[in-house]
Amino acid sequence: MDHGEAVVVGVNRFQLEEEKPTPIQRIDESLEPKQVERLRALRGRRDRGVWEASLRAVEDAARAGENLVPRILTAVEAFATVGEISDTMRRVFGEYHEAVVL
Repeated sequence: MDHGEAVVVGVNRFQLEEEKPTPIQRIDESLEPKQVERLRALRGRRDRGVWEASLRAVEDAARAGENLVPRILTAVEAFATVGEISDTMRRVFGEYHEAVVL
């Protein structure tokens, strides 16, 4: 291998001799309406001021380069969803898009 060549794990280094199949999890589509209703109910009963403040704290910490974990935990305790927390961080950090180079 040329020392100038980029290491691509699984492609030109550290390949597996035999790859085990990854089981695919299937979710019953009939569960969706119940989950949507649970989410709607959660959003209806949470304290909007506390929820908004917790997401602002996540965003402020992200912009300042501070530890996000305590702010994320506070947001979870304020019933912020994973999607809402992720959206907040995406506003600061953007979204990763893999650059495919062959």
